[in-house]
Amino acid sequence: MAQTVQPGKFVYFFSAGRTEGGAGDKKLLGGKGANLAEMTTLGIPVPPGFTISTEVCTYYYANGNKYPADLQAQIDKGIAELEAAIGKKFGDKANPLLVSVRSGAPVSMPGMMDTILNLGLNDETVAGLIASTGNARFAYDSYRRFIQMYGNVVLGLKHHDFEHILDGLKKSKGVTEDLALDAEDLKKLIAEYKVEVKAKIGRDFPQSPKEQLMGAIDAVFASWMNDRAITYRKLNNISEALGTAVNVQSMVFGNMGDDCGTGVAFTRNPANGERKFYGEFLMNAQGEDVVAGIRTPLSIEKLGEKMPEALKELHSYADKLEHHYKDMQDIEFTIERSKLYMLQTRSGKRTAFAAIRTAVEMVDEKLIDEKAALKRIDASTLPSLLAKIFDEKEKKEVLAKGLVVATGLPAGPGAASGKIALTAEKAVEWAEKGVKSILVRVETSPEDISGMHSSEGILTARGGMTSHAAVVARGMNKPCIVGCSALEVDYKTGTVEFNSGTAKAVKMKEGDHISIDGFTGQVLNASLNTIPSELEQVFVTKTLPMEKSLLAQQYARIMQWSDQYSRLKVRTNADTPEDAAVARSYGAMGIGLCRTEHMFFAEERIAAMREMILSSSLEEREKALAKLLPYQRADFKGIFSAMEGLAVTVRLLDPPLHEFLPHEEAQIEELAKAFGKTSQYVHKKMDDLKEFNPMLGHRGCRLGVTYPEITAMQTRAIIEAAAELLKEGKKVFPEIMVPLVGHFKELANQAKVIRETADAVMKEKGIKVEYALGTMIEVPRAAVTADEIAEHAEFFSFGTNDLTQMTSGFSRDDSEHYLPYYIEKGIYPQNPFQVFDWEGVGKLVEIAIEKGRKTNPKIKLGVCGEHGGDPASIGYCHRVGLDYVSCSPYRVPIARLAAAQAALA
Repeated sequence: MAQTVQPGKFVYFFSAGRTEGGAGDKKLLGGKGANLAEMTTLGIPVPPGFTISTEVCTYYYANGNKYPADLQAQIDKGIAELEAAIGKKFGDKANPLLVSVRSGAPVSMPGMMDTILNLGLNDETVAGLIASTGNARFAYDSYRRFIQMYGNVVLGLKHHDFEHILDGLKKSKGVTEDLALDAEDLKKLIAEYKVEVKAKIGRDFPQSPKEQLMGAIDAVFASWMNDRAITYRKLNNISEALGTAVNVQSMVFGNMGDDCGTGVAFTRNPANGERKFYGEFLMNAQGEDVVAGIRTPLSIEKLGEKMPEALKELHSYADKLEHHYKDMQDIEFTIERSKLYMLQTRSGKRTAFAAIRTAVEMVDEKLIDEKAALKRIDASTLPSLLAKIFDEKEKKEVLAKGLVVATGLPAGPGAASGKIALTAEKAVEWAEKGVKSILVRVETSPEDISGMHSSEGILTARGGMTSHAAVVARGMNKPCIVGCSALEVDYKTGTVEFNSGTAKAVKMKEGDHISIDGFTGQVLNASLNTIPSELEQVFVTKTLPMEKSLLAQQYARIMQWSDQYSRLKVRTNADTPEDAAVARSYGAMGIGLCRTEHMFFAEERIAAMREMILSSSLEEREKALAKLLPYQRADFKGIFSAMEGLAVTVRLLDPPLHEFLPHEEAQIEELAKAFGKTSQYVHKKMDDLKEFNPMLGHRGCRLGVTYPEITAMQTRAIIEAAAELLKEGKKVFPEIMVPLVGHFKELANQAKVIRETADAVMKEKGIKVEYALGTMIEVPRAAVTADEIAEHAEFFSFGTNDLTQMTSGFSRDDSEHYLPYYIEKGIYPQNPFQVFDWEGVGKLVEIAIEKGRKTNPKIKLGVCGEHGGDPASIGYCHRVGLDYVSCSPYRVPIARLAAAQAALA
């Protein structure tokens, strides 16, 4: 049940005896707080605590980083209730209550914000912890962890400020593991940590638990606006306005000894979706040790060897949670003195492979229905299903040469090759230059988010399948290998060494090429080529039978359900028979944009195109166009054949003519000589065609109005190709689209040429070709006069790329220099060339739809810009009532699923 928001209430308590809120309160309590409350209600053992609502975060940023007046009193009351529930006192010298302070946004953002454990420890309470537990090593270990986390998160010290002290102590003791340090070592470490804190901030480490608590709460709210959280929200389109909640929870300890531990698990495999309990744990550790990759954890199955009852109990809670939430769960747990506690549950981040399998199998298990299955898959992740894999033959040769230098845990599927980048900054720098990289780190941290995004894949020496690198890589659908213990990274020298212990160590440097296989976990000292994905082998190349691919079978079911529930049809943008065939293999229901200009650049065609441009008379132009006609006809015949039975929208010549002419002097002289012209004539012709703003120049329908013979040649090629195929018994549905129309008289002019030419061809061929005539709405004037234009058109196709340029005044080719700043400052929420600007450009689309349908109720309406493959934009297209979207061939699966999700929203 969702908790009714109570005005003036900011703190919500949860315990076995009294719980406020539940799973429906994510907006108010954040995902973590809502699910902690829900688990408590379900009778699952959860350490009690309270959640400070997201409303406080909103208030905090709206009021100069200040809190509501009565927040402190509500926090004090929450602590008092926690003391009563747990039987310990906050700040007590004999039996102290310690708490964790964590963030919890309404939308999961793993690792992006800050966490503090063991809060409440000081020089006095640590003695009480020793007395109450009889375990000095545990108490000092908890205190040193607290100083390190609090010092980093709240006081602003760097991670390495503490790590170099810890490493120095271990080196002096001759040990490599933290667990090898005894109580006296840790006590000494605490003293050195406190000296470091004072040296860095000019004051002692805070001893007041109340001061510590408010400092931690401040830090968690402040972390909502840290760089890594902002970057993550941008990459995942998460609204800044949501804010985060703060969870204050009584500590349970996995680091008290060998009967204690902590771990993370998934109710199904998050990499491939297999229905198998999947996770990792560490004995005598705290939760951050697992997710930060400080120690490589053990597989969850091994927990059965150490604590069989705990594993059995964990299985029962995991099963209960998956059935309750009806989704794969990502759970965190701690075992304290053999007693199991659940610390978190949330819908697990998963790869597209896992999302497909989990959704289909949950339908088969009758946990969810088809509609829920479709809603659950993130359409934007589907391209990873089509990600390249290594060529098996080439990989076998590499394996035979012994070039596998290491093997780690396969945390993110897919194959990647690139240069070794040892820092996020280097990966970003190379990506900006078009250089592919593999981000190689000891372990990743949230600060590496930009480099992870920019790299082709990720490789870490430490960490498990639930480490930061693994979770974030899966969210990004990046190939990823973690826990590669043979890998040693030396940031100072810029080198890496792979030392498996069974062969000679391999030393490499930043910039050297490596390849990683996210399916097997293998790291290869080679730059391998990649081949089509499993789906492409099944549906496109037909080299893999469907029955041998579980992924293809389950993908096909998802696509079948998508088509069943969607209203929008999905077409493709394709200019060749090959692209058309690929798109059809992925379920495209026609072509929404075939760009004819791409057909003129082949070597044997560009000469005739240039001859036409350089012509000085109609007779010369028609002679040159006659040479282009057979090429155009053959192209259209190939495309119509590939799309037999489906509509194909052919856009007439769009770009300005100067784009087809050479720029080098030698080429200009050669061109003049070939056509019997002087170089001066060619230069003059080029000068005549030169434009200050070609985007708004002599292009599109303006070419056809000026040179109707171009329109006539292209129309003849389209209709002749269709006629030939019709005579062969094939079904063909050409649609002729006139680009860049702004005035109805432009379309009327071109329609006359098209219809007269088509009639003449049909008379010559003795066959009737059914075709449609329409236009691209990409000029604002066309949108606002769509009622007039619709009198001459049977369809509109919104060219949202140009419509965005002309409406917003942004150049698509130049705006990357300033649009990122606009997005950063919140002027635009997203790049309007990637996600459709329905608040601005969309108003013109809505005007055109209303006016067009008023004049012509049967007019067909679609989108053929890049937005046709963006899920959010597809949702808009559905809402405003378009008939279809058109996108690139490899985005057809995204569009099919997004169209269904829009219909089910």
